[in-house]
Parts: sequence; structure tokens; C-alpha cells
Amino acid sequence: MTDISKEQVLRSLEIVTLADGKPLAFSGLVSDIFIADGKIYFSLSVPAERVEAFEPVRLAAQKAVEALPGARQALVTLTADKQAAEPPKRAAPEQKPEMPRGNAGGQRPAKPEIPGIGSIIAVASGKGGVGKSTTSVNLALGLAAEGLRVGLLDADIYGPSIPRLMGLSGRPMQGPGRTIMPMEKYGLKVMSIGFLVDEGTAVIWRGPMVQSALMQMLREVAWGELDVLVVDMPPGTGDAQLTMAQQVPLAGSVVVSTPQDLALIDARKAIAMFNKVSVPVLGIVENMSAFVCPNCGETHHIFGHGGAKAEAEKIGVPFLGEVPLAMDIRTTSDAGTPVVAGEPDGVHATAYRAIAAATKAGLATKTSKGPSIVFD
Repeated sequence: MTDISKEQVLRSLEIVTLADGKPLAFSGLVSDIFIADGKIYFSLSVPAERVEAFEPVRLAAQKAVEALPGARQALVTLTADKQAAEPPKRAAPEQKPEMPRGNAGGQRPAKPEIPGIGSIIAVASGKGGVGKSTTSVNLALGLAAEGLRVGLLDADIYGPSIPRLMGLSGRPMQGPGRTIMPMEKYGLKVMSIGFLVDEGTAVIWRGPMVQSALMQMLREVAWGELDVLVVDMPPGTGDAQLTMAQQVPLAGSVVVSTPQDLALIDARKAIAMFNKVSVPVLGIVENMSAFVCPNCGETHHIFGHGGAKAEAEKIGVPFLGEVPLAMDIRTTSDAGTPVVAGEPDGVHATAYRAIAAATKAGLATKTSKGPSIVFD
């Protein structure tokens, strides 16, 4: 296969012109270019209010790059950036009205849906180490136990955990057209960047590359017909979360926290982020709520108790349930046999299935269409 250089990609973009006649290659809108195995990834940073107008430019750029000898595929995404090279020529920012929340009138059309996927749920946390990925896996399995067709997407590009938690390895197969076939296990369709890179390999990508990879795993995977796609988000409130909120019609979010005050502080940040971008919070899960000693049977509240439930009541969002700190959950997770799959009638699986049932009920009351986002 012919190697493709970044310089060749930029030269191919010289034939793509903007409205002012300037070649795209010299516009300053093109992000860092990432090339792997004949696939080219980059994004175009444009003002949020110009995203729709730049769609023809995006398509032209993708076509130009895919014409390069040796190019197998190009993924070009639009990234809203208020500091982009072409500032808006409308009213000054202080004159722009605030975007209303929810699906109230006055918003722009919803972001394009993912064909075949009914609803997309983001499972998030304000910080790492609270058991978010374990919760994502068992929530997905719990939803499947509710009779839903479920997919699981690992959106943590830098630290993918889903392959290990699901006991999956190997490379995905090529699907029809240019799609990728998801891996399958326990009745779930699964995709992760961890299937494409070795477990010990560090993924060192800038923000635009993370965004491009996320969009490819969402829109270029042959998910088929799903009722729900559960997305295991990376911790925090960074590029991945904003990309999901800006470009994906999220039906809602589930926030995972431990009971301790430090974790709740960061959980509040995650909730505030979803509120700001008008993504409904389906509820809060309190993980590691208590530890029951296997020898004496005594209950220990190592991280405190009830903090997440109190927080949910305080801010007016549903409390989905609590999961204990248990050796069984840890050992089954490390072994790639999630507790809901390995011990579906056990006490811990019952807790996850109750959370899944509450999430399903909350999802039924929410719209599956997400809003377009404008970042001030």
C-alpha cells in the first residue's frame, strides 16, 4: 500500500475552496492530520453557527483526500470553535440570546440520528476511579435483560476498559461498504478503540483526532438495529463529552459517583455540563455504597453512604440505585465476565438490573432527539 504523507493530504485540499475563494489548505481550519493504514482523519474548526454552511466543504474535502493513491478512507468532521479562523459576521456575542434548554421552540434542527439506533445513553462521571466502566457494562447487560437490543461503545480513547471488562480481544472485521463490524458477546454489540490498538500501546492523539475516532466508531460501525446504545464516556468534561453533545443526538445521561464528598463535587460538574448542553440527566448511580464483610457480615460505609441519593434529591434528578463495594464485582470484571452475565440472579446483578429498569423507565419519558449546541 502506498504511504500517504500529511503534505500530500494538504496538497489535495488546495483544490477545495471556501466561499471567499481561499483554498481550504491555507485557511487555518484544518486540524492535525492523522494517517493510519490508509485511513486519514482530520477535522475542520469552524464557528458553531457556520457548521451547516460548511457541510459541502467537508464533503468536498473528504472526496479530495479519498482520491489520493493508497487512500482507503477519509473521515473529516466539523468541530465548532468560536476562535476559528472565520469569525461570525452576525450580531456581537453579547447580543445573542441564550439557547433555550430542552426541545423548546427556537432551536435548530436536531443533530443527525445514527441509522438503526433508537436511543443513545452516555454514562459519565466527573472523575475516574468511581466504577463508571463497570457500571456501563452491567447497565448495558441489564437493559438487554429488559428485552432491549443493546450496543456498547467505549468512548474512552486514551484508557479503553471495555475489551477487558467484556473479555473481548482481536480485531473487528470489515463490514459492508466501508463499515466496521462490532464485536459481540453476552448479546451485546461492542466497539472500542481497544480493539484497534494493542492493550499496552499509548494512544497519543490531540483533541480533533479523538473527535474523529469517536465519530467513526459511532457512524461507521454496522450497529444494525438497536433499541439503545450505551456509551461509556471518559471521565471529566473534555473533548469527548463536548463532541458527543454537539454531534450526537443523546437521549440522556447516567452519572456515576461514589458517596464521598470529593467524588460528588466532580459528579456535580458532570451534571452541570449535561445541563448546559441540554442533555437530560436520566439519574445518578451511587457506586461502592457499602462494603459487607464476607467473614463477619458487618456492613462498612467506607466512602460514606447516601451522598449520591441526597445529591439527586437536592438537584431534582432521579436516583437510579446503589451498588455495593464487593469482591465479586471486582473479580468478575477482571475476568471479563460481568456480574450481570455471570451471576444474573445474584444480589449484585439484581442491583444493576434494578438500575437498568429505572433507566429504561426514565428513557421512555425523554425525547431521543438531542439539540444542536452553540458554545458561547
